[in-house]
Amino acid sequence: MKHLLRLLRPAQWIKNLFVFGPVMFGGELLQVSALLQGIIVFFAFSFAASSVYCFNDICDVADDRRHPDKMDRPIASGAVSVRQAYGLMMIMFAGSMLLLSATEGNFVRTAAVVLFYWILNLAYCARLKQYAIIDVCIVAFGFVLRLLAGGFATGIILSKWIVLMTFLITLFMGFAKRRDDVLRMEATGEPPRKNTIRYNLTFINQAITISAAVTLVCYIMYTVSPEVMMNFHTDYLYLTSVFVLVGLLRYIQIAVVDKQSGNPTKVILKDRFIQIDVLLWLLSFMFIIYV
Repeated sequence: MKHLLRLLRPAQWIKNLFVFGPVMFGGELLQVSALLQGIIVFFAFSFAASSVYCFNDICDVADDRRHPDKMDRPIASGAVSVRQAYGLMMIMFAGSMLLLSATEGNFVRTAAVVLFYWILNLAYCARLKQYAIIDVCIVAFGFVLRLLAGGFATGIILSKWIVLMTFLITLFMGFAKRRDDVLRMEATGEPPRKNTIRYNLTFINQAITISAAVTLVCYIMYTVSPEVMMNFHTDYLYLTSVFVLVGLLRYIQIAVVDKQSGNPTKVILKDRFIQIDVLLWLLSFMFIIYV
């Protein structure tokens, strides 16, 4: 049972908090019905993501057995069989669709987004992750799909700036993760991924810098856009840009100075600096739009 739970990677479910983006940025965070719909979609997306993780570990079992950090994964270590993994994969996906049937929003569109996410990521695990740049873009697009699912389930229309910013900031984190792979390749002479040979430090550093800069500009444009100021009845949201800038700089520091950006989820769950920065951003944002 312990190994099956590890295969589902529940710690990675933190990524699915993006489904609450429409609720927060739509000013509906204090509405119980909107929060309830967000919770349902959160678990539905988490189940679908866990289904993908099962398939990913099935596809990567040979590579994982050669990887110093991944060789103890349930399938690679032999604790869970491939047949069991396939069974768990289908159970989790069925559970995801079952949960979505309880949503009060646009079920068809919400389910279509989750289904598209599932199919796209199965293709990613089977083949698409072998292509440099495309692999990072698909991961980033997955977070946009989380946002769209939350929007359809709650009936909240998303700002184009939020959609763009979600893609950009997750693209930034994706390149930072690939930087760790490049460092490992340079140290061992063996690429941890097949597409790592299509990356190098010069390219990765420039990609991180560009995506971080565009993310910050996109966020500032969001805070000063007329539609947002009219929706929240305030023109002070731009002040929260300080926390976004500091958070981006800290993440770059972790990637370039500490060389510890290989696991974004671990960074967010362990780094106190980023946690405090995100908390201050969240509190200031909520104070400005709700008080």
